[in-house]
Amino acid sequence: MNNPFFSKRIIKSIFAVGIVLGCHLTTNADTVSAYTSGSDTLTISRQECIEIALQTSPTIKIKNLEIKRLDFAKKETTSGLLPTIDFSAAYQRAIELQTIRMNMGGQSQSLKMGSDNTWNVGFNATLPIIAPTLWKAIKISDTQILSALEDARSSRLDMVNNINKAYYSWLLAIASRDVIRQNYEVARLTAEIYEQQFAAGTATEYDVLRSSVQVKNIEPELMQADIAVKQCALQLQVLMGMDYMVELKPNITLREMQQQMYGYELGREKSLADNSSLRSLDIQKKLLEQNVELKKLTWVPTLGGSFNISWLSLSNGNALKNQEFNPYSTVALQLSVPIFSGGSRLYALRQAEVQLKEIALQRENLVNSLNMQIDLALDNISKEVKQISTSEEGVRQAVKAHSIMQKSFEIGAASYLDLRDSELAETSAKLAYYQTIYNYLVSSSELDLLIGRESELTNR
Repeated sequence: MNNPFFSKRIIKSIFAVGIVLGCHLTTNADTVSAYTSGSDTLTISRQECIEIALQTSPTIKIKNLEIKRLDFAKKETTSGLLPTIDFSAAYQRAIELQTIRMNMGGQSQSLKMGSDNTWNVGFNATLPIIAPTLWKAIKISDTQILSALEDARSSRLDMVNNINKAYYSWLLAIASRDVIRQNYEVARLTAEIYEQQFAAGTATEYDVLRSSVQVKNIEPELMQADIAVKQCALQLQVLMGMDYMVELKPNITLREMQQQMYGYELGREKSLADNSSLRSLDIQKKLLEQNVELKKLTWVPTLGGSFNISWLSLSNGNALKNQEFNPYSTVALQLSVPIFSGGSRLYALRQAEVQLKEIALQRENLVNSLNMQIDLALDNISKEVKQISTSEEGVRQAVKAHSIMQKSFEIGAASYLDLRDSELAETSAKLAYYQTIYNYLVSSSELDLLIGRESELTNR
């Protein structure tokens, strides 16, 4: 007999474990070669999945390269404090010398001035002595590196959370498939018994047909469960960047996970100190504060020094002969005092101050939102702990009820319909039990992401 409630419950569970987390990563089978050791089946833990994903994730690699880029950018800015030395060389050939006319003794005479060849080679060095905007730019570079580091940390936290949820979904899919397979085996065994009894004349054809139909009804559900397991494993392989040809096998079951997870929410502090979004916003606020200071420093005078030494040679005729280079050198200081720029500096400062006020309001709103999310997450985890206990007790009662009904059916005190109802109740109780464990694990991982506990995400 096909129970609509049972079918809906099975389908709901299958769809729940079949949800995949979008993440576009590249395949890198070489990274996991140390784990596979040439075998087609890989028994893998959640921690190993995280390690592989963090090594192969293009997103993580891009963030690390961005940190390196900003470090080079800081060095580029810092190099402005050092002297700048340039070498120059110039050659000039006169086509027609300059002519001047002079009155000498009442007569006008023309004189040619200049040389056919002019060589000028030398070095020029400049050094900033007082450069407030440059000093502040170096501090801003440090803050930008901090921002990139936090951005990389945020990507790492997201990746670990995605791996956690994918791994838990995989465990749930396997546990659900095992429950459905167990129910299928019981239904198939019952159908075989009825066929034997019908052949012996102790059962009706209706009993044989009814038990056979029940087996056929469970077969599509078992097929869907197998597909869900494969989808979850493939999802995990995509997140890890692993070759999909490698068959994965978890090193733990969902029931075994339950023995390790209790007490996780105990002693947890409600702290936002490690929340990645808040830390990123605080770094952005610091950048804006430094930007305000930088705008103010545009009114400060700057002072620079320079040194120049060159050698000059003037000659006629062949440009490569009879050259005599004479040195010439200077030392100079240059003071620049900003006076008026049409108000551009003032308006730039006002914009920076407005941005600083905006981010202060954004931080206040973010803190309120995060506190509410943490309260809700902790409340959900507390409820899920109770639901696990209730579901576990429900499984024990359902198993006991089915055992009683099985014995009653064997002595003829219960009908096949009663037996089947007890089997469906046991199956539904087990699926609900595994679903509550999964919900607890996912909620815990989401809370880790919210609080920013990277060590707990990787080591728990």
